[in-house]
Amino acid sequence: MLKGKRIILGISGSIAAYKSAELCRLLVKAGAEVQVLMTKDAAQFITPLTLSTLSKKPVFTDFVKNNQGEWVNHVELGLWADLLLIAPATATTLSRMATGFADNLLTAVHLSARCPVALAPAMDLDMWLSPANQRNVKQLLADGVHLIEPTEGELASGLSGKGRMAEPEDIVQCVNKLSNPVKQTFAGKKVLLTVGPTQESLDPVRFISNHSTGKMGFAIARELKKRGAEVVLVVGPVSEPIPTEGFLIHEVVSAHDMAKAAKQLAEEADIVILSAAVADYRPATYSPAKIKKQGDYMEIRLEKTEDIAKSLGENKRENQVLVGFALETNNEEENAYQKLLNKNLDFIVLNSLNDKQAGFAHDTNKITIIDRENKQVALPLLSKSDAASGLLDFLAEKLKFVYA
Repeated sequence: MLKGKRIILGISGSIAAYKSAELCRLLVKAGAEVQVLMTKDAAQFITPLTLSTLSKKPVFTDFVKNNQGEWVNHVELGLWADLLLIAPATATTLSRMATGFADNLLTAVHLSARCPVALAPAMDLDMWLSPANQRNVKQLLADGVHLIEPTEGELASGLSGKGRMAEPEDIVQCVNKLSNPVKQTFAGKKVLLTVGPTQESLDPVRFISNHSTGKMGFAIARELKKRGAEVVLVVGPVSEPIPTEGFLIHEVVSAHDMAKAAKQLAEEADIVILSAAVADYRPATYSPAKIKKQGDYMEIRLEKTEDIAKSLGENKRENQVLVGFALETNNEEENAYQKLLNKNLDFIVLNSLNDKQAGFAHDTNKITIIDRENKQVALPLLSKSDAASGLLDFLAEKLKFVYA
């Protein structure tokens, strides 16, 4: 499945480096040509000799090969590879990559690489969850790096939690998907995608909003781009970095702003995917000055915002496809299907807040896709990237897109 693929396997200094020997063996067994690069710290956990024997190539750890000063060309390596896979990727390596700090051969090759880059992090759970590390992960995702999520289990510290490097067999499966790209099933299609929350201002300081971060919407956007779509994003005030490369971006704040942009841009869209969490109500009046605290209670009168999905459904063109999202807490399937009918949607994607690790802010999601005949396809708990892939697989099949 990886025959003829040229893979750089980067190994940084983690106890999980012992798994890299098996990973290297499996990649070679699958037909890949593997060039191993190691940081100097990695060589304290596993020997270059072991990996050289398994890869049948010399292992590089520095910019020079020998005492004669023969140079290891990081630019040439970056151009040679079909994939750069770093497993394990330590917190230090993630930090270097996120900031472009190329003080070793591995990170210099990363800066030179024109191929896809995949990371399999390994670290203690507190390091993985630390704000600094999560900022680096978010930046790398925004840069287009593919993350092979760490798993939960017993860690080298003796603690138990998320931080274990994924198993070699699972990493090889991810590499296979990256090395054998999905078909361009949305080539030639213009897709409008709304993302994130809206904010409805009460005064210059306060607003009404929700917990949407934009993670799911951006995952869908990246997957659409991979599949050849021209993607136009209408983005609310998200907490995630906005991926800009290859997308046309319209940033908005309020439901009114999002409705105005969406209605205008939908006129030329073949497919509209409404993943944004738009406020249903806004303050009926806006105070130009900060409202001062007075008394024990404060009443705010709210008015409905414009229903973007319903408006687009009423004005949907022939052959235009409209996909909505529904986040529910009770009677989930019934409420989602009723929303589909009321707003003249073709499909609706259901999230339930009753599903652990699904919905707002999580890196994972559990979705059910419903069509106009109330036929339902439920996906298991997946990373939001994989959930987006599953959604687009469903749409491509239903819409009978046939592209090479």
